[in-house]
Amino acid sequence: MISVEEATRIILSNRYKPETVSVALEQAGNAFLAEAISADRDFPPFDRVSMDGIAISSAAFAAGQREFVVDGVQAAGVPQKRLGSGTHCLEVMTGAVVPEGVDLVIRYEDIEIANGKAIVMSDEHFRGQNIHSQGADVRRGDVLLLPGTLLSPAEIALLASVGKSKVLVRRYPKTAVVSTGDELVDITATPEEHQIRRSNSYALAAALREAGVSPGMFHIPDQEGRLRDDLRGIASDHELIILTGGVSRGKFDYVPAILQELGVEMHFHGVAQRPGKPFWFGTAKDGKTFFALPGNPVSTYMCLYRYVLPWLRQSMGSTTSPLTAFLAEDFTFMPIVTCFLQVRCRVADGKLMASPAPGGGSGDFANLGQVDGFLELPAESTVFRAGDVYPYVPFRLLE
Repeated sequence: MISVEEATRIILSNRYKPETVSVALEQAGNAFLAEAISADRDFPPFDRVSMDGIAISSAAFAAGQREFVVDGVQAAGVPQKRLGSGTHCLEVMTGAVVPEGVDLVIRYEDIEIANGKAIVMSDEHFRGQNIHSQGADVRRGDVLLLPGTLLSPAEIALLASVGKSKVLVRRYPKTAVVSTGDELVDITATPEEHQIRRSNSYALAAALREAGVSPGMFHIPDQEGRLRDDLRGIASDHELIILTGGVSRGKFDYVPAILQELGVEMHFHGVAQRPGKPFWFGTAKDGKTFFALPGNPVSTYMCLYRYVLPWLRQSMGSTTSPLTAFLAEDFTFMPIVTCFLQVRCRVADGKLMASPAPGGGSGDFANLGQVDGFLELPAESTVFRAGDVYPYVPFRLLE
């Protein structure tokens, strides 16, 4: 067996090399950017009104004038108007161009308008107030987004603002999720007493879709010939193959041997961790990547979030930093392997606190519904103290 650190190093040294593709902006959400994006104009592109109210000359206000004749309205989305007299004002709307000849906007809450005149009711006003100056946020030519940026709705808004109807992104690998095992039946079936419904593949596929990948889903029974033929076909059509089950040392665990028969180079089989000890990883000469995860649900889930998804994100260019959390109470774990402890998390005094909720072992997938992630406890210790900080692998957003 190898250590968690060595497994991580090996996996990340065999990253996927994504192609660059052009997609419509409305299809770019959750993709990784493949080009630098610069501003095509100043942000904002003009002196912009930031409060509904009146626009006046600050010089007139500083000279003591508090009553102004209303000359008209500067609405948003119309060309700039001009104020002809310092004793007059224009009503202005949020988002409008600041009219020519004014440099102070006073909000409606601080004025009264009657008989065509606006009366300023307070004295605390100054030049430039409630005006968002041209270029205050970004200057034309400034870089807004770098390659490798994950495109959330915020980045989509920036792309739209610079007119990017199409954008270059990094293409996710064509992915297959493959479950194995004679004991597994479809979720629509009524299981016999010796059978269970397939759940691992649905969990893996859901997590991958959340990460931006749309995987194909397959199931293969524990039949050596069928496994060999089906895996050969699946591998020919996909770049990333994630298997669950069939990787331990049991009599019907054919997956590792068959993958090697198909020309997949094994980089490791077995990691000093709990859960997930039988984890297998390999690559083919054509650049295809194979993760064979243990079949116990908690093992499958942990390996996906600890190894597969970080590999995917870093392959696409992400530089997201790992998270950490504080252990909320003492915990003891005797085997000399890395422990991925199931935890419930909360924020207290600005700290992310992780409370142990180990459940009933790697087969207790019901416990996953009660926890938020895994705390990575190092193999060098057996006693872990409250207040110590450890790497945290989340799979759920905190409410």
